[in-house]
Amino acid sequence: MLEIGMKGNAETVVTIDNTAKAFTSGALDVFATPAMIALMEETCWKMVQPELEEGLGTVGTKIDVSHVAPSAIGKTVMCEATVIAIDGRKLTFEVVCSDESGMVGMGTHERFIINNEKFMAKANS
Repeated sequence: MLEIGMKGNAETVVTIDNTAKAFTSGALDVFATPAMIALMEETCWKMVQPELEEGLGTVGTKIDVSHVAPSAIGKTVMCEATVIAIDGRKLTFEVVCSDESGMVGMGTHERFIINNEKFMAKANS
């Protein structure tokens, strides 16, 4: 059952493949902001998916985050997401990423509950 206060966690290790240089979002070998955002989205959708009826899913519609500290190759970046609002099909999450040295990024993320089949039909039309 979806409810305010639900929490989920995910983590990733910073590798050459998820650096700013690899994502072309910068020139340095540090955890890329797009990779941090992907980790945040992954944490959110994987947390709520088991609570949805078969055939339903979620899609990200809005993200507002700050990337406040670098993470070097080899660091483990952990994300914690908390459901902070449910408004019909709209879910709002607070997301926080940290590594062994402290906070890496934080913000909010919105997802909408969708019917997977209808959504894909619309996307393919």
